[in-house]
Amino acid sequence: MIYNPKGVGEIELNTIVLDLNGTLAVNGSIVEGAKERLIKLKELGYKIYLFTGDQRGNAAELTKEIDITILRATNTEEKERLTLSLDFSKTVSIGNARIDIGTFKHTKLRIATIQAEGIHAEILKFVDIVVLSINDALDILINPDSLNATMRK
Repeated sequence: MIYNPKGVGEIELNTIVLDLNGTLAVNGSIVEGAKERLIKLKELGYKIYLFTGDQRGNAAELTKEIDITILRATNTEEKERLTLSLDFSKTVSIGNARIDIGTFKHTKLRIATIQAEGIHAEILKFVDIVVLSINDALDILINPDSLNATMRK
């Protein structure tokens, strides 16, 4: 999708990289409403990746209805390598933890979520937008006016 925040210029995004624990899932369960939003984003043309260490061993089960690509990454360096294998200039990353810094350092747009599992303070210097939930982050991408309003200068 193409976004055009005033004073920033065109931002083209076609890929989403998600973290699992604390971002897409909280305490081992997908956040209610996130699946439907991810399906909508796929319909809008986004490719969706889940970079996860799969700490609870349930990533495939949790995401089976969404049809997203799951790639194993157990530390920030592995997340960074995976990010660099994508067209990161058109990628938005969404996460909450220190491990996500490897992804946040390179993607075009970085969104941090503050949910029940918390947020690591170190990531704040790498993010563009902070929201309260994964659903808020996904809604910003679904609704161009929201992203444009948040990112405008």
